[in-house]
Amino acid sequence: MGNYNTVIDELSLGADDETLAQRFRPIFQRISATALQREQQRQLPFEPIQWLKTAGFGAVRVPVRYGGAGASLPQLLQLLTELAAADSNITQALRGHFAFVEDRLNAHRDQSQKKWFERFVAGELVGNAWTEVGQVKIGEVITRVKQQPNGTWIVSGKKYYSTGSIFADWLDLFAQIDHSNQNVIVALPTQHEQIQIEDDWDGFGQRTTGSGTVTIHDVAVDAENMIDFEQRFKYQTAFYQVVLLSVLSGTAQAAVKTFSEQVKLRTRVYSHGNADRVDQDAQVLQVIGKATAQAYAAEAITDRAAHALQDAYKAHFSAELQSDSLEKQANIAAELASAQGQVVVADLVLTLTTQLFNALGASATSMQKSLDRFWRNARTAASHNPIIYKERIIGDYVVNGTEPPYVWQIGGGSLQK
Repeated sequence: MGNYNTVIDELSLGADDETLAQRFRPIFQRISATALQREQQRQLPFEPIQWLKTAGFGAVRVPVRYGGAGASLPQLLQLLTELAAADSNITQALRGHFAFVEDRLNAHRDQSQKKWFERFVAGELVGNAWTEVGQVKIGEVITRVKQQPNGTWIVSGKKYYSTGSIFADWLDLFAQIDHSNQNVIVALPTQHEQIQIEDDWDGFGQRTTGSGTVTIHDVAVDAENMIDFEQRFKYQTAFYQVVLLSVLSGTAQAAVKTFSEQVKLRTRVYSHGNADRVDQDAQVLQVIGKATAQAYAAEAITDRAAHALQDAYKAHFSAELQSDSLEKQANIAAELASAQGQVVVADLVLTLTTQLFNALGASATSMQKSLDRFWRNARTAASHNPIIYKERIIGDYVVNGTEPPYVWQIGGGSLQK
């Protein structure tokens, strides 16, 4: 592919903001109109995701030369924040897709990804299937790829937290080659009789992300769709986390908007309040004002982290790369930006989604209103990638210069029974 200077038209460096807004905001508004119904009835958003597919949302990062919008990462994260304000579940459901797109964008530096770009432009989506389920210890991968005597490859395994896979056309599957224990990504079409995708996520928040169990049994693998995991884009963990920051930021915006509307509608006041109308009560307005500022800060931090991701993306293609030092520093900066953002944004959004109830009375806890959904969804999104570890990692870098980890796993420890 060549270096950054020679492939400038192959990159996604930014699109016109207004064009993107006109293309997708009407769809976000349609999604918002039915979000509460999906929340209360636990309806998976198949139709809204189809609207986004038809509009080319999944290809927004694909270079213009290949039919995409060529949007930058800050633009993608802004769109995902707006989508999360409409329905935070859908942004999280698409997280695995945009991570796979980002990986193919990076891979395009060394080998053409035209075929994948065409799939994305055609509306095809990719779901996540990484986390092992069952009695697996740290470092073990029981999803295995085996070569048959005739030279063909098959894969079998079981995954959980497979967010978005139930809506997807492809699985982004983490596995190991059986004879060598080499880590690989296997891209599998979801429409296969030997692949079962279940909506069995039982969390109290983000309930319609299509997360759950994926079971794969002796499914044939095209050799071209088996990708060396060592070549995975290096800012992937930061990318996954910044998408969750957009989930949190959008949740905050939706909470402020919904509670503000409830304040305007409320007619009952307290005898020891400050006004004859709730929307004129100085303390109630203070609650709304503070929450609005917190939501603003969350979005600003998310945008700052998104720019760090864009810097890492550009560094991967930079002509100035005499060694991997520039790209490495950009990846470290992206990881730290995402971690620092996670620590602060999670606190901001969890606080505001709790404190907003101070603007209303006990009727705000009505199941019919489901105002608790904002806290539940934020708490669930903020529980990914434990914050306590991110705080330690940031401190270790600041004090000792210790490089943050880019990949980590979850499983049973050495004392597992």
